[in-house]
Amino acid sequence: MKTKQLTLTAIFLAIIILFSFTPLGFINLGFIKATLVHVPVIIGAIVLGPRVGAFLGLAFGLLSMTINTITPSALSFAFSPFIPVYGTNSGSLWAIAIALIPRILTGVVPYYVYKWLKNSNTNQNISLFSAGIAGSLVNTILVMNMIFFLFQDAYGSIKGISGGAELYKVILSVIFINGVPEAIVAGIATSAVAAVLLKLLDKNRA
Repeated sequence: MKTKQLTLTAIFLAIIILFSFTPLGFINLGFIKATLVHVPVIIGAIVLGPRVGAFLGLAFGLLSMTINTITPSALSFAFSPFIPVYGTNSGSLWAIAIALIPRILTGVVPYYVYKWLKNSNTNQNISLFSAGIAGSLVNTILVMNMIFFLFQDAYGSIKGISGGAELYKVILSVIFINGVPEAIVAGIATSAVAAVLLKLLDKNRA
């Protein structure tokens, strides 16, 4: 089992790396890179547990930081401490928190959501779908809210908005326009792939 878990971890990590360096994983929208890299992180967390999920989420975050450093967009200062904050000449260490914390939690929360729903006698497909949505929304909601609270002035300058209330409406629009479709995709992919992998692992345990 340990060998199989290590093999699966390596496969998930390889998929994350592949997604990170191809359009499959990061969709450049100009002001932000919408991502689907969280999908293998979520599936890995459910199938292999929260520790492996946290590791995969950390890898996702480090790759995000690397890509935003190498190929920066207008908002890359929020994900890489090496990119100057908009309107300044220096980067911010808070970018590390945004790049890593939401992604690590993306590899932890889905596992517990799935376990809780499963223990509540919820249908497995619904449990997996819900866990996928939860993991995706954790990423999107945390990232966007951390950007708002930690880089409000810089983000407002990019959007040409000075008021906090108006700016938060923009944050909410990103969450709904980008985050909701990503969450639905993550839920569908999780329910399809994780169900198969869980059955295979259960057979090996028998």
